[in-house]
Amino acid sequence: MNYGLDLCELIERFGDDQQCRNYLEHLRWPNGIECPKCKGTKVSSILKRDQYNCDSESCGHQFSVTAGTVFHDTHLPLTKWFLAVYLICQSKKGMSAHQLHRMLKVHYRTAWYLCHRIRHAVEQANEPKMDGICEVDETYVGGKKIGKGVWAGKNAKEVVIGIRERGGDLRFFHAEDAKSGTLAKYIRENISTDVDVIVTDDFVTYPAAFRKAPMPATKHRVVNHTAKQYVDGEFHTNTVESAFSLLKRGIIGTWHKVSAKHLQAYLNEMTWRFDNRKNPYLFRDTMLKLIHSDNIEYKELTQAAA
Repeated sequence: MNYGLDLCELIERFGDDQQCRNYLEHLRWPNGIECPKCKGTKVSSILKRDQYNCDSESCGHQFSVTAGTVFHDTHLPLTKWFLAVYLICQSKKGMSAHQLHRMLKVHYRTAWYLCHRIRHAVEQANEPKMDGICEVDETYVGGKKIGKGVWAGKNAKEVVIGIRERGGDLRFFHAEDAKSGTLAKYIRENISTDVDVIVTDDFVTYPAAFRKAPMPATKHRVVNHTAKQYVDGEFHTNTVESAFSLLKRGIIGTWHKVSAKHLQAYLNEMTWRFDNRKNPYLFRDTMLKLIHSDNIEYKELTQAAA
């Protein structure tokens, strides 16, 4: 079995910034270096500056392999970027900024910002709708919960809705509440009407959510947890609940505290790693995400939530 890159190989292959730059160049331009401005392939190297010059007469643009990526103008050595990406990818329950701060010998603020830029890069967008057998469930994370279920009060725990395609992808969403309209929105946006069946527990809002989605009632199978029924043949919510369990262990044991403002970012990281847990090229695929991601500024992350 191919287990992918190990830590010793990472250090051997990417032990200095030039090796890291060479790898980024290979990932960004697999068919040869091209100018990011005019897309021309006639370029020359400016070795002393780690830059390239577009030799097209109508362009003449100077650029580097990190230009236009999250690595542009970074003050952090690329070797530490690579180590941070590897550690976050390989840590099943996540890696805290405090831990990176200690391991990489960088300022805590630098480690925190680094983690959030990686989370931002791996955010999945415009994903195809799920089908087959899907499981939908909700859970609560964070502070003390006031009230019960949909009647949870203003200072309640944060609601996370999970959707898992059996044998496929996992999606987590930080939701305002677990009312039928909210559940219907996530079901409608993420699950195909051609789905074989959607399995939920006996939470009272699901029947109304299916009507609002709209989704045929015949597609809905309920596992009655109140009556201590957890499996009904092939129908259960065990796989999405196991993902919730991993998320909560990450929050309690690794991150310790997650703000409501940034909760979705942590959910993005967790689902990216979970969906790629058997991918031997997870490090490479995460680096590709970083190369093609837009940057997120520190001030945007730290400004007060609306």
